[in-house]
Amino acid sequence: MTLKGKHIVAGITGSIAAYKAAVLVRLLVKEGAEVKVMMTALAKEFITPLTMATLSRNPVLVDFFDPENGAWNSHVDLGLWADALLIAPATANTIAGMAAGTAGNLLLATYLAARCPVFVAPAMDLDMFRHTATTQNIQTLQARGVHIIEPSTGALASGLDGKGRMEEPEKIVRYVVDAMQPGDCAGKKVLVTAGPTYEPVDPVRFVGNRSSGRMGYALAEELAQRGAEVILVSGPTALSVKHPAIRRVDVQTAAEMYRAATEHFPAMDAAMMTAAVADFTPAAVQSEKIKDKQEFDLKLVPTKDIAAELGAAKRPGQVLAGFALETHNETENAVKKLTKKNFNFIVLNSLNDAGAGFGHDTNKITIIDKDRHSVHFELKSKDRVAKDIVDRLVACWKQ
Repeated sequence: MTLKGKHIVAGITGSIAAYKAAVLVRLLVKEGAEVKVMMTALAKEFITPLTMATLSRNPVLVDFFDPENGAWNSHVDLGLWADALLIAPATANTIAGMAAGTAGNLLLATYLAARCPVFVAPAMDLDMFRHTATTQNIQTLQARGVHIIEPSTGALASGLDGKGRMEEPEKIVRYVVDAMQPGDCAGKKVLVTAGPTYEPVDPVRFVGNRSSGRMGYALAEELAQRGAEVILVSGPTALSVKHPAIRRVDVQTAAEMYRAATEHFPAMDAAMMTAAVADFTPAAVQSEKIKDKQEFDLKLVPTKDIAAELGAAKRPGQVLAGFALETHNETENAVKKLTKKNFNFIVLNSLNDAGAGFGHDTNKITIIDKDRHSVHFELKSKDRVAKDIVDRLVACWKQ
């Protein structure tokens, strides 16, 4: 896996870590990439444009135009030319400008014009890195699909010791190479449902559940990172989408999730039904807030079974996977659900397992296929669990 033939715009900002950019550009060229270096005015105080031009084999770009001859450096053309934009080191100031959408220099303007993957390797003192403003700016960029290459921990230029050192060039290049290779889900379209549904009782109250949506969002991110185009039908959640290949469709109720899922499923190669959809919804919704504090009967009626509907409509070659969160007779109940809804496989987790189910960053799962074969996994982060589930999905496509 290399970057042969790829066009990389390497942005360098005003950090002492700019000296590492020389090694970084050299490694990118060694991987076969054509590199154009873009430097901010302050970056030139740390490393010379001559050094970077020599290593990249291209003139270094700093301003919107060359003051000597008026030649225009088009940020639009650069954004279209690039297969990747890599900003390393990225200062707190540049990260803030990216988050705010300012275009005060050629690098920031090119970022706004870029249609390619963007990689950012922060470099700053530990207090700047952990400041609320920087944290929020990084989260904003991640929500927009920017790849953040986490800084390492160690001795800093300030004399302090902590997190803020730009990651080493070798690791940055490996991250970019891995991210830009076609994944084993490339060319596939996958529907993922996630989160709870809220079934309204009156304008302020609802019947719901404790699902956070984390497992579904982790699956969507893993699928996108491996090349899939993802439709994420999400119930109410505080989570945000990070990868640009994920299209999020927000819904509130089981009926809305049903409509969205059945609309998109025919064009999908697979569907992962992770949402905790309400089994019942109020028969009647009060138009005004219920004020009298007294007993009242709440009549519930069944919601439409989304998974069963998709299972009945599934065409040859499509893969449908479901989830079962159980409290007792776990395997027996999961197998019944697998059969009834025509799943290719089902992911079982039990509320009896510590750290599994709703409200956790971890999960402990068992995957059961149509032949009743089961594979048990240890307790892991939901991101790692998502890798195991997508591995199983890819195996189904290969059968």
